Amino acid sequence: MAMKKRRKSKRKRSQDEGSYTCPSCGETIVIPLDRTAGHEQRYVEDCPVCCHPNVIQVEFFDDGETPRVWADAE
Repeated sequence: MAMKKRRKSKRKRSQDEGSYTCPSCGETIVIPLDRTAGHEQRYVEDCPVCCHPNVIQVEFFDDGETPRVWADAE
């Protein structure tokens, strides 16, 4: 009897999570977002995969719009 493959369900990301692609290793990194820290945020965080430092930038928009998250190598 053939086994059915399960479809991997794509997890819907909430408004309190964002993701960026590490400019050093290319991995997609999911991070928590904190709207209370301001509409525009910028901070340095090491990639959990390759440990290179990244400048993470976050922009929040009006309610309902997905926040913009990106990273540049430090």
